[in-house]
Amino acid sequence: MSENENVVPVEPNEVDKEYQAAQQEVVEQATVEAKTEAPEAAAPEAEKKEEKEEKKEEKADAPETPNYHEMDKEGLVEALKKILEDSRLNAHKEVSLIKQCFNGIRQKETEEEMQKFLDAGNEPAAFSAAPCALEAQFKELHDEFKEKRAAFLEAEENRRQENLAKKLGVLERIKALMEDVDNINRNYPRFVELQAEFKEIKDIPGAAENEVWKQYKQQEEHFYDLLKLNRELRDLDFKKNLEIKRQLIEQAKSLAEEEDVIEAGRKLQILHNEWRETGPVAKELRDEIWNEFKEASTVVNKRHQEFFDSRREKETENEQAKTKLCEEVEAINPEEIKGFGAWEKATDAIKGLQAQWKEIGPAPRKVNNAIFARFRAACDKFFEAKAEYYKTVKTEYRDNLAKKEALCQKAEELLKQIDAPGAREQVQALQAEWKTIGPVERRQSDAIWARFTAACNAFYEELRSRRSGKREEETANLAAKKAVIEKIKAIPLDGDRNEVLPAIRELQIEWQQIGHVPYKVKEELYKEYRTACDAVYNSLDSTRTRQRMSDYQERIRGLRGDKGKEISEREKLLGALDRKKADLATYENNMGFFNVKSSAGNAMVQELERKIKKIKDEIDEINEKIKMLDNEPKNEE
Repeated sequence: MSENENVVPVEPNEVDKEYQAAQQEVVEQATVEAKTEAPEAAAPEAEKKEEKEEKKEEKADAPETPNYHEMDKEGLVEALKKILEDSRLNAHKEVSLIKQCFNGIRQKETEEEMQKFLDAGNEPAAFSAAPCALEAQFKELHDEFKEKRAAFLEAEENRRQENLAKKLGVLERIKALMEDVDNINRNYPRFVELQAEFKEIKDIPGAAENEVWKQYKQQEEHFYDLLKLNRELRDLDFKKNLEIKRQLIEQAKSLAEEEDVIEAGRKLQILHNEWRETGPVAKELRDEIWNEFKEASTVVNKRHQEFFDSRREKETENEQAKTKLCEEVEAINPEEIKGFGAWEKATDAIKGLQAQWKEIGPAPRKVNNAIFARFRAACDKFFEAKAEYYKTVKTEYRDNLAKKEALCQKAEELLKQIDAPGAREQVQALQAEWKTIGPVERRQSDAIWARFTAACNAFYEELRSRRSGKREEETANLAAKKAVIEKIKAIPLDGDRNEVLPAIRELQIEWQQIGHVPYKVKEELYKEYRTACDAVYNSLDSTRTRQRMSDYQERIRGLRGDKGKEISEREKLLGALDRKKADLATYENNMGFFNVKSSAGNAMVQELERKIKKIKDEIDEINEKIKMLDNEPKNEE
């Protein structure tokens, strides 16, 4: 690397061959440096110092920088607070990353809050995010950092401007020395002091650095041209500079063995700065010693370049590998995962991909954060979906457990009411309902099942024990009810209505007072009883109907000849017919609302059937009356 970077070439004189040769080296080295990613030892000195220093700090701090993507809001606030406490005002990129992570968390919280708001049936326009105390604290800290950094940058710029003014002042004093040509030798010690003073002043605005250095070298060379020192003094100065430059060459050569390539590049930069600040050597040695130093620098720069080429290649491979992992995680669709086993299998797969991620080195800096954010977002999406699934399943388990506990309580209550009508059917209904309820958590499944089966088994055991004692009673009841049926069958069907009706009603009361009969003959016995009763009632109804029809026939004979009465009678019959048809439609419709599976439901259905039959008989009777009215021959005059 040249010792006089980015300086506009001037005409060579007796002492400037070394500087002229440096110009070509600057151009060549700048071309190489433009292709590198990180600042190398041979980077142009006139580049903005602040940017270069920030990159060095960033590289030095990178291994110790916390992973802000894994922090929560409290951790990010504390991290920002620590930066302020340590007055790390150059950590603005780190602060920007902290802000990005914090805003990402807040955005996610706000989206979830809004989703709940919308799920509750609210309008989106009415949504307002709840205030966050940490967000207000973070904003206050961030504003404080911005204010302090602005003041810091302003102070730094002022300092650089002051340094620039100082350097320009030194140049003016050097110019003043050269104006006193007659006393130039006497002014040499003062010139050396001004040289030292100029070099001690560091860090001026980057835009002015090259121009100031150019002016200084021109003044320095001009002073030597004017200097009328004796050769011994001049040779002594050249000799001293030669010794310094040879030491720099040895140090540059030793850097070829430095294990840390980055550190070697940084040290080489320092050596080049020292070389540039060291005065000239004897004219005949200038090209030789500069070439030697340049060759030593080339070795280091080559290693530096190869290191970054290799690192870029490896980082590109890492980027490709990490991109593939992102795609694999994104390809896992939570909506297609069904059941705990499938979720656990998918979780193991995700964890395996996360382990692979940790084994892969960093990607190129420009994409490293973005690709990590992508990978983390995909993993977060999976685990959020898993948490939601487990939450939903646990809710279902809790609901199922509550339902099964309710069935257990009902079964236990029925055990206390074993003699209640329909108790056995209710237990059977509970058992059927149990089968329709989904599973509960495994640790509760056996216990709740054992409780339910214990209640059901106890019910049936008690029922069996009680039934064995009632069997004789039911057998006696069966004989008594059969006797009642025989008595009903013995009633003469053509007997007097006033005698038959009280007799059959007494037998029906007797039937109701007799207890239960064996279940297996219950329906058949009741059917036989109902048939016997219906036969008596049908006979009575038939006799009564015949009597009514005979009476009606006599009645309509009295209407003949009176057209108005005939029409009125017919309209009355038609009106009665319409009402009966409406009643029939109502009863037939009501038939669909009864549960015939229960004994109560079956009795209601049978009662409705009897009423429907009665209405149909009445409709037939009305139709018969209409027919008689229309067909009865008229009385002759």
